Parts: sequence; structure tokens; C-alpha cells
Amino acid sequence: EELDVEVGKLLEMVGIPRERMREFPHQFSGGMKQRVMIAIAIANRPELLIADEPTTALDVTIQAQVLEMIRNLKNEINSSMILITHDLGVVASICDIISIMYAGEIVESGTLEDVFDKNKRHHPYTEGLFGSIPNLKEKTDRLKPIEGLMPDPTNLPNGCKFHPRCPYVKDECKEGTINVAINGTHKIKCVLFRNEDV
Repeated sequence: EELDVEVGKLLEMVGIPRERMREFPHQFSGGMKQRVMIAIAIANRPELLIADEPTTALDVTIQAQVLEMIRNLKNEINSSMILITHDLGVVASICDIISIMYAGEIVESGTLEDVFDKNKRHHPYTEGLFGSIPNLKEKTDRLKPIEGLMPDPTNLPNGCKFHPRCPYVKDECKEGTINVAINGTHKIKCVLFRNEDV
């Protein structure tokens, strides 16, 4: 009975009526299944919540509801969160600190303002990500896709992992260790940058 009470509370925290506690997965919609997974994840009140693509395959309305719920729960249970996603819109709506990864390495990190500020310079991969997303506010004739293909994860290139696709590639990008330029909270791993450039 004590377990039922706790499960009921968890379900209600994620917006599912406790009366549905005994139902089977096939009786829930995609968004409700996602909510149940979140309830399971927060059951032990974790200090760190890791959400890997929490809105994949959900329609835009349900996606917004799930993100709002995650944001509220994070504050309610006083938990930090790592959000893993390819959706920059999701990042902009929920994240405080952002790390952009390419081929398993962080190439740029900073606050939301650092990474999303169009007046700042960015890692070439970050530039490519933003250039390949439609933006109705900007007048551009076409998107700028990132040239080339992702490297084989079992045979990554030396030096900067992005250099085979980078429009600014230099010889020094192809070998050795790439230093990280740091300016306050903004960090970029690229030979094109010194600390004052970030």
C-alpha cells in the first residue's frame, strides 16, 4: 500500500492520474510513456538527471509539455540535469550551459548566450549547425549544409576530428593536440582561436 501511494505521487508529478497506475504500456500514448519513464527516473530523487533525447518521436505540442514538465521537475526535486539532444530548439528552451559535441569531443561550450549569440565567433562545426537550420527571421536564399560525412567512429582522424569537413582547415588542424581557447564561460577547441578571440 505504501508503494502504491508513492507510485501514485510520482505519476501525478508527471501529469498522469494515479488511477492509471495498473494500466499496461500499450494503453498509453507516446507522450504518456515518456512521462512514465521520467517518473521512473526521478523515483529516487537523483542529484543528477540524465535525459537522452527525451522528446524524440513526440509531436510539437507533446514535446513542449514534456520539456515544461522536465524543467519544473528539475526545480521541484532540486536536481541538476544533463540533456542530450540534437534539437537546438530544445537546447534553447531548457538549457543554461551548453556543450556542442562532434565525434565524441566537446568542440564548444558556454552559457546559452555564449553559444547562441550570432555576434560572437564560434567553432566551425557550431557555425555549420546553425547554418543548416531554417530561420524564418533571416532572409537567406538557401541553407548552408555542412560538407562531407561524419568520420568512421572506429577510425577517427588525427588532430581536430572536424578538420576533414572544416571550411577553414589548416595543416596544424590535422595533427597533434588542439588547445581550448577560453574567455570567461565560453570555450572553443580550435586552432583558429586564442583566448581573446572567443
